Amino acid sequence: MSKSFFTYNLGCKVNAYELSAISSLLIKEGFVENENNPDVVVINTCSVTATADQKSRQHIRKMQKLFPHAVIAVMGCYAQGNHQFIKDEIKPTILLGTSHRRDVVSLIKKALSEGGSYSIIEENTRNFEYEELGITSYTENVRAFLKIQDGCNNFCTYCIVPYRRGKMRSRNKENVLLEAKYLVDQGYQEIVLSGIHVGGYGQDLKDCSFSSLVKELLDINGLKSLRISSVEESEIDDELINLVKEKDNLAKHLHIPLQAGSNHVLKLMNRKYTREQFIEKIKKIKALVPDVMISGDVIVGFPQESDEDFMETYKLCEECFDMLHVFPYSLRPGTVAARMDGQISPEVKKQRSKVLLELSDKLYTKFANRFIGQEVSVLVEKYDQEKGINIGHTSNYISVEIPLKESKVGQFITVKLQKDMILSK
Repeated sequence: MSKSFFTYNLGCKVNAYELSAISSLLIKEGFVENENNPDVVVINTCSVTATADQKSRQHIRKMQKLFPHAVIAVMGCYAQGNHQFIKDEIKPTILLGTSHRRDVVSLIKKALSEGGSYSIIEENTRNFEYEELGITSYTENVRAFLKIQDGCNNFCTYCIVPYRRGKMRSRNKENVLLEAKYLVDQGYQEIVLSGIHVGGYGQDLKDCSFSSLVKELLDINGLKSLRISSVEESEIDDELINLVKEKDNLAKHLHIPLQAGSNHVLKLMNRKYTREQFIEKIKKIKALVPDVMISGDVIVGFPQESDEDFMETYKLCEECFDMLHVFPYSLRPGTVAARMDGQISPEVKKQRSKVLLELSDKLYTKFANRFIGQEVSVLVEKYDQEKGINIGHTSNYISVEIPLKESKVGQFITVKLQKDMILSK
């Protein structure tokens, strides 16, 4: 009788992608998925914030209680940074970090046949090489996510990820293209490039850059839409801007992390640009591609962020962005920022978050309203049968609902955008 398994993801799309790949490996070995009474539970943990650490601990223990006889395999960023605590206090069957994930299948088989517990933790994450997990197809609705790199070399002072995920390392280009072609053949309408530091792809390769990879992907026969999950300002070169401008199958949406709009705070964060450089790049992009949506990440309440610093961030966001993802600063032990003087109170963080979220709503509404009366192509992701409404996004990430009596999920449909079709973010 086949053994069954269940996977549980905490954190980012990269984690979800990796679990999907491991699921594929298990299925090839004859395992079947079963979330009700699994023989094996594989948990991919997150450590991006203190809350993520807490959730990771809670969910490992929850799975142990729900499935006391199952093999519990724990991996991911929280496991990498807290492996001794997990090994001593939580005691899962299998413990991995952010490397040797292919070994989880053989370790699971060994645990099922022989019993015992197993741990492989490579301490020096900066020595990691890219770990190829094979062709997979992690999807969210109708989009497929394609992992192209792992790790990060930026060492922003607030971020624990470079210590957990290791150095920036690119996936072999041929494997990226092979998986992309597979996803197109499987019928996926849109591929989203994902990774820990997506735009860093190619920095460790001799013959490939991020922009050149994007260009090759766009030339794949049958690829309807390619979307970039996130890219740093410094990695948006002229070639990439021209691709956004000229290629119909490259989404007209760039998510560009800002984090702060004050040079004082940017320096404290070890971000490698100034507010002036950032503004100049955004103006250049918008001048060449007027219909592009620019969204970004902003951290509020970073240590020593004054009211004046925050207002500089506000004004930059107002000038440059069409939508914001706002995060209150989360202190991460082990990072430079955690040792800084001038930590900001939770009340101030909450108020600044509220102000920027209100700004984001205004910016998004203003951007979306520009397209009222124009024909737009919408990739339908959901269908509300009760209301007879198809819901999806345009290329430039306007959220749209379309009244239709039949489901068009997984299809691109062209409509004339009306004000009552636009959904808030």
